[in-house]
Order: sequence, then structure tokens, then C-alpha cells
Amino acid sequence: MRCPFCQDAENKVIDSRESHEGSVIRRRRECLACKRRFTTYERVEELYPLIVKKDGRREAFDREKMLNGLKKACEKRPVSAAQLEETVEDIERMLQGMGEKEVPSSSIGEHVMRRLQQLDEVAYVRFASVYRSFRDISEFMHELKDLLEDQERERKVKPPSTPPKDG
Repeated sequence: MRCPFCQDAENKVIDSRESHEGSVIRRRRECLACKRRFTTYERVEELYPLIVKKDGRREAFDREKMLNGLKKACEKRPVSAAQLEETVEDIERMLQGMGEKEVPSSSIGEHVMRRLQQLDEVAYVRFASVYRSFRDISEFMHELKDLLEDQERERKVKPPSTPPKDG
């Protein structure tokens, strides 16, 4: 591991801790040449399936690309970075669990949209408008109509909450 400050390869680990529920190890290091400290993160290299795009191209799963898309959809919305990270981790686990060599991007996109719909409906509509490539306003309105109908069905299924009794 090279020092990011002086590029020297000699350093020592000062502290190691698990983070992200044990999936990542955070290490504090000190460069033996310049004495500056820096942090590195170590994670298991996981083998993900290739993602098959709509046009038939195949590309490697890119965690950062997905996270950036989620951040864009959730910009200026009350969705925390931890919630976005958890969403990406869930999708990574789903991909690992599938055991497939190739997965269509559409199945990942649908999973992302279901998660966004639970997290924030505005972010969901933003993501859907890009992901589904609406050709005109009527397609966009159709998606909003479906969203409103889903909300109405959920309201009918959930019993009204009763306030706690004083006592």
C-alpha cells in the first residue's frame, strides 16, 4: 500500500476496525517515510454477474454507478446516505444470491425502483423518469397514476391507527 502523500510503500497499520456490519475493514496507517497517517478500506472481492444492458451490451456491475444514480434521484430529499448504502448493499446481496453469470439490467432497475418507492416517492418518480425513458408526458402521468393507485390500495389495507389511551 503506497502512501498517498509521498508514494512510499513502507507503512504500518496503527488501528483496524470492522465497519459496514463486518463487510469492510477500516485500517489507519502511518507512513514510515513521511510519518503522515491515512485510512484504507479492505473488502472481499466479490464476483458479481455481468449486467446485460437493453441494447445487449454486457458490463461489469458497478457499485459506484448505482450509488451515484440513487444519489441523483434522492438529491434534496430526506433520504440518508446510510439508506442509500443499505439499498446498494441489498442489491449486491441479491446479485450474489442469484448465482447467475448474467443478469438483465431491467431486473436490477425494477428492484431499485421498488426500494425507492418505499424510501421516497419523489425520488422514485425521478428515477423512474430516467430509467423508463418516458417518451412523453402521458407516459409520465400514467406512472404517477399507478403510484397513486398503489397508495390508495395500501391505505385501504392498513387499519387506521388508534391513539393510545390515557391511563
